[in-house]
Amino acid sequence: MLDEKPLVSIEKLRVEFETNDGVVVGVKDISFDIKPGECVCVVGESGSGKSVSSLSLMRLVEFGGGTITNGKLMFDRGNGEVIDLAKQNSPVMRDIRGNQIGMIFQEPMTALNPVFTVGDQLTEGLMVHRGMDKKQARARALEILKQVRIPEPERRLDQYPHELSGGMRQRVVIAIAMACEPRLLICDEPTTALDVTIQAEILALIDRLKREKQIAVLFITHDMAVVAQMADRVVVMYRGDKVEEGPVEQIFEAPREDYTKMLLAAVPRLGEMTGKAAPEPMRLMRDGTREAAAPVISKDPRPLLKVEHLTTRFAVKGGVLRRTVARVHAVEDVSFTINNGETMSLVGESGSGKSTVARSILRLVEPESGSVTLDGTDILALSQGGLRKARRDMQMIFQDPFASLDPHMKLYDQVAEPLLNYGIGNRSERQDRIAGLFDRVELPRSFMRRYPHEMSGGQRQRIAIARALALNPKLIVADEAVSALDVSVQAQVLNLLMELQQELGISMLFISHDMAVVERVSHYVGVMYLGRIVEMGTRQQVFENPQHSYTRQLMLAVPVADPREKKISEDLNFKPIPSPMHPVDYEAQPSRYREIAPGHRVLIDPVTHS
Repeated sequence: MLDEKPLVSIEKLRVEFETNDGVVVGVKDISFDIKPGECVCVVGESGSGKSVSSLSLMRLVEFGGGTITNGKLMFDRGNGEVIDLAKQNSPVMRDIRGNQIGMIFQEPMTALNPVFTVGDQLTEGLMVHRGMDKKQARARALEILKQVRIPEPERRLDQYPHELSGGMRQRVVIAIAMACEPRLLICDEPTTALDVTIQAEILALIDRLKREKQIAVLFITHDMAVVAQMADRVVVMYRGDKVEEGPVEQIFEAPREDYTKMLLAAVPRLGEMTGKAAPEPMRLMRDGTREAAAPVISKDPRPLLKVEHLTTRFAVKGGVLRRTVARVHAVEDVSFTINNGETMSLVGESGSGKSTVARSILRLVEPESGSVTLDGTDILALSQGGLRKARRDMQMIFQDPFASLDPHMKLYDQVAEPLLNYGIGNRSERQDRIAGLFDRVELPRSFMRRYPHEMSGGQRQRIAIARALALNPKLIVADEAVSALDVSVQAQVLNLLMELQQELGISMLFISHDMAVVERVSHYVGVMYLGRIVEMGTRQQVFENPQHSYTRQLMLAVPVADPREKKISEDLNFKPIPSPMHPVDYEAQPSRYREIAPGHRVLIDPVTHS
C-alpha cells in the first residue's frame, strides 16, 4: 500500500532559459506528486521538458543556463521536515544530491569524470554521505557493480570510463545513483544505452528497490514499453506543458489526448513485421492512426560491402614494463555481406562486439586479420590518403551524439565540415545543401545558429544524422543511431533513413539492441555474442524462426507495451557474461555454421559441436 503523503510535490513549476533568440520557456507551470514506493513515468517528445523537470528537482538546471522563475519543489527529508528545494542554498543541496535524491543521467560519457577510475567515482558518494572508509566503500562499490551485472567487476573498479562500452558506462552511472540508497531515484532515460536483456534486469532491480525500500521513482523515458512495465502513474508532456496524467492502465487503454494516442501508435512492436519480406516505413498521423507505406526494395541488390573472417583483438598491458599479458577477443572470425540499397543489422548485448565490427570496417580501430571490401576497394590495404578518400563513401552515425559533436562549434558549421573537408560546392551551394539537410531531419533552420548544449539529446542525434548524410555516402554505419530518440522522433528518423535508402540506394549497417526497431528496418540480421555472429539470415528467417538459444533469449527479454502483461520479474536468469579476455597464447577456433535454410546459418558451439 502506497503512503498517502507525497515524498515530492512539484507545484506550478516554471523554468526559463536565456538564448540568443530570447527567452525560451522550458517548463510551463506543471504540477504532479510522487509518493514513497511509487513510480511516476514522465513521457513526451525530445525537447518537451521531461529532463528539465528532473534537473530542476536536483537544482542542476541552473548550471545549464535555466532559471526556476516560479513554483515550489516540496521534498520530505524523512525526519518530519518538508523543504522547498527551489529555495535551498548550495550546502543543503550538496547534502541532498546523491544522498537523498539519486539521479541516473541520460548520457553516461558526460555524467562520468574521464580522469577518475570507476572505483573512485563509486566510492566518493559513500565516503562523503555515508562516512565509510576507503575499504568499506570499495567493498560496497563492488557489491553494487555485481547488482547491475557488470562482467568482471573487480577489474572494472580500476578502469577509466573510456575503457568501457556504452552499455557498461550506463550501468556504472546507475550504480553510482543507487549507491547511497536514496529516498527519491530520478531515472533520466536510464536504459537507453542498454541491450534488452540487461535492461530487463536493471528495470527489475529498480522495481525491487521501489517495493522493498519504498523508494519513490521519477522515471523519464521515451520507451512506451518500459513505461508499461514500470509505471504506476504516467505524466505526458508536450512542449513544456502537461497534457495528460493518469494511472498507467488508463493512459494505455483509454488515452484522451491525440498526442498521447500518437505516442502510443509510434511504438514499434515485436512481431509487427511478421509475414513481410522487406522493411517498410511506419507513417504516423497526428490522431494516432497509421498509414500504409511502400516496402524498401533495392533496385540493384548487388554486393556492396563484403566482410570476411574479420578479427579484432585488443592487448591488455600489465606489469612494470607494460607488456601484453592478455588479449580481449572483441571480434572473432566475423563474415557477412551487405547488398546495395539494403540494411544488415547487428544485434546483441553490450560488449558483444557490435560497435567494434563497425569501427573495424571504417578502420577507426585496426583489425588483426580478415578482409573488408567496399564496392571492389580493399579497405584494409589502403594508405592513409586512400582511406581518407574512401571514407567519403562510408559515414558513421555514433551512439552518443554529445561526444561526437564539437561543443564549441555551431550546428551549421558541424554539418558543413564534411563538405569543406572534401571541397564540395561553393558557399551558396553548401548553404542550400545544409538547409535542405536540416529540413530532412525535421529541425528548424533557426537551429543552425545554436550550439550542441542548447539541444535535447534527440535533437543532437538528428544533427549527427544530417552530418553523416552530407556527403551522399554509399554506406552508412548507424551505431545505436536511434537509441537516444523518443518514439515519435525515432519513427521519423527511421522513416527518413528508409526513404533515403529507397531514393539514393544507400546501404546500411544498422547496430542496435532494440529488437523491434531491427525488425522494422532490416533486410538481413546477424545476432552477436562474445565477438561472434551466432545466427544470421534474412529478417524473416531470424525473427520468425529463431534457432539459437541466445536469439530466443533476446526476443523474450523485449518489454511489451501493455501494462497488463508485466514482464518485470526477479526470476530473470541472471547469467554471468563470460569474459572475452584470453591469455596471449590462446588459440581461437574458427566460426563454423550449420545451415537451417538457404542463407539462414547458426553457429556450431566450438565446445559441444551442437
